[in-house]
Amino acid sequence: MHNIDAALAQEIALFSATHGQSMALSQASAPHFLYSAPMHWMSDWATPHLIHARSAQDHRLWDVDGHAYLDLCLGDTGAMFGHRPLAIDRVLRQSDAPLTCMLPSDNLATVGDALQARFGLSHWQVTLSASDANRFLIRWARAITQRPVVLVFDGCYHGAVDDTLVDWSAQTGVQPRASLLGEVYSHAIHTRVVPFNDLDALEVALASHDVACVLAEPALTNCGLVLPQADFWIKAQQCCQQHETLLILDETHTLSTGLGGYAQQHQLKPDAVVMGKAVAGGWPCGVYGFSADMAAAMMDAKAHAPAGHSGIGTTLSGNALSLHALEAALNHLHQAEPYGAMLATANQLAQGLSDLLAQHRLPWTLTQLGARMELQFSADPPKNAGEARAAQNDKLEHFLHLFMLNRGVLLTPFHNMMLCAPSWTTNELQQVLNLWDHALKQVKSMSAS
Repeated sequence: MHNIDAALAQEIALFSATHGQSMALSQASAPHFLYSAPMHWMSDWATPHLIHARSAQDHRLWDVDGHAYLDLCLGDTGAMFGHRPLAIDRVLRQSDAPLTCMLPSDNLATVGDALQARFGLSHWQVTLSASDANRFLIRWARAITQRPVVLVFDGCYHGAVDDTLVDWSAQTGVQPRASLLGEVYSHAIHTRVVPFNDLDALEVALASHDVACVLAEPALTNCGLVLPQADFWIKAQQCCQQHETLLILDETHTLSTGLGGYAQQHQLKPDAVVMGKAVAGGWPCGVYGFSADMAAAMMDAKAHAPAGHSGIGTTLSGNALSLHALEAALNHLHQAEPYGAMLATANQLAQGLSDLLAQHRLPWTLTQLGARMELQFSADPPKNAGEARAAQNDKLEHFLHLFMLNRGVLLTPFHNMMLCAPSWTTNELQQVLNLWDHALKQVKSMSAS
């Protein structure tokens, strides 16, 4: 693609010429905020400087320069049901619940009933994020099994959990992640990593009986979307049970699969699940649920430990306002109607994109998981993180992101991920497909030159 540098330069120039107010705000923020952002990941967009958002509703977002966007990023899943869902908005505007008082609120039993009804597990704890939930479950798993090792899959994402931030290759095995800042010891010592979809490697890794838990996304979503093979999870679940290893499924991104998440849709029986981001409609909240047997083991471990702080939990976890937002989300968002709309929209978009790939004879694939999908630069869907990484093309991805953004469509800044909210219209979907058609024509012209 000899002309991609020129095409990318044109898109950068177009963005800079049309986002002057955002540029001014980025410059004004720089003396106070690292990378001009309240959280430095926000600088990972394909733009030369950050867009500053002014407002958002459903799947639409407006910036300070007056541009309107159709949002397929949705806060990297946090706004999966749309920005400012009415049910959550009402809670935040009308609730007289205390912000925090270190006491359970009066709707706690109702929330527990709703969590069990939707996600199948009997016992729950509430956190501020999925990262916290994963971190706490690893601690619980080690406490109740008296085993030191956690197993994750290569390419996994479980938030800011040190034990999971390791790299793996067939040549070097498990290694500390080079990009991590401030690490003083290797988490690879107590973390085992195997390739996704590799049952033989999983069996070998569990055979030493020192693994407290397998912590896994039902499908990889952060290295590129990688789906499990047809029988993988049934057999992996059996392998965990055989070796008395707890199975924890992190459903934070795979809630997009369908109502109740991947495990419910595929009749899996994990020992525990984790959810965050969209679980309370975008309000800061995470949850972890677990079986009655695991609950009994957790209480036994706590009872036999010395008195004092367990190292599990934070002061604002389970605050009353989060519980009210969670209850509203369970009653109004985690329901058949919103999911039906999300999945119908995603299916239309996926079919349209697949047709365009065939029409333009591009050797790419579209991988879909419910309302989530990803355009990948390979002829076949990847089976593991290594194949997903091999399919990446950073410069082409940068061009496509910026091309779409300059014309009013936001893709998730990590890879070519798209997530559909319930509120899309047929006309808006056609706008997106028309833009993809335009983008793919330009890619083809670059390939031919």
